[in-house]
Amino acid sequence: MKLNNLTPAAGSTHTSKRLGRGQGSGKGGTATRGTKGAQARAGYEHKIGFEGGQMPIQRRLPKFGFKNPTRVEYKAVNLAALQALADATGLNEFGVAEIISAGLAGKNDLVKVLGNGELTAALTVTAHAFSKSAIAKIEAAGGKAVVIE
Repeated sequence: MKLNNLTPAAGSTHTSKRLGRGQGSGKGGTATRGTKGAQARAGYEHKIGFEGGQMPIQRRLPKFGFKNPTRVEYKAVNLAALQALADATGLNEFGVAEIISAGLAGKNDLVKVLGNGELTAALTVTAHAFSKSAIAKIEAAGGKAVVIE
């Protein structure tokens, strides 16, 4: 096989319509744009969502829902991930900086520790929020959960 032998798969390519090249082409004259109106002119651009004068879908559908402007978003980190991190690094104190450097959260994220997984090491974990089950499991393993204010 050589580069000059390669051909596209059958039916994967087609020649494009050559519009406005005379009456003999079958696509001359108006070049399939119809007669008159903005869409027949050069440079025509419609607004996003414009449906030819029909009431657009974003105006036909009813408004619903509510976005709370004061909602606080947390990045969830499970105890299983912290245990795996402790096993890999040998650390027993984890702050937000260590969690971010491990790639479990972004640099602008608020971190919430959740109680999914088992904890065997006594860890001191510092984060913005904890679930009740996470606090219970950390303290049961002999560790400490410190909340950042």
